[in-house]
Amino acid sequence: MTEGGTLQNETEPPYYAVIFTSSRSDEGEEEYQAMSAHMMELAATMPGFLGVESARQGIGITISYWRDLESITAWRRDAGHIEAQRLGRMVWYDQYRLRIARVEREYDFAKPRDS
Repeated sequence: MTEGGTLQNETEPPYYAVIFTSSRSDEGEEEYQAMSAHMMELAATMPGFLGVESARQGIGITISYWRDLESITAWRRDAGHIEAQRLGRMVWYDQYRLRIARVEREYDFAKPRDS
C-alpha cells in the first residue's frame, strides 16, 4: 500500500471514516501488495466510496471515507473483501483494529505554491 491518498474535494461533512490500524507479519509481502492494490481498486467502484488515505511506518494506518453506514456495510460484505480479510487474519497481520467514526467537521491548510 502506498502512502498518501485522496478524498473527493466536493465531499462535505457529515460522512464516515473507517480507520484500520495494523501490525504486519513478515509473510507474503508480494501477495499482500497485490491484494492491497486490488482492494483499493475494488473499493473505488463501490457506491458511497469517497476516498482513502494511508501510511505505514511500523504501524499501518488506512482510513477509507464513505458517504453513509450502508455503504460501509456493503463494502464489508463484498466477496473479494471478505477473502482479503480472511487472508489478512491467516497470513499478513499480527494484529489489527478497525474503528468507524462519523466526520462532523473538516478543516484544511495548503501552503501556496510558487509559480
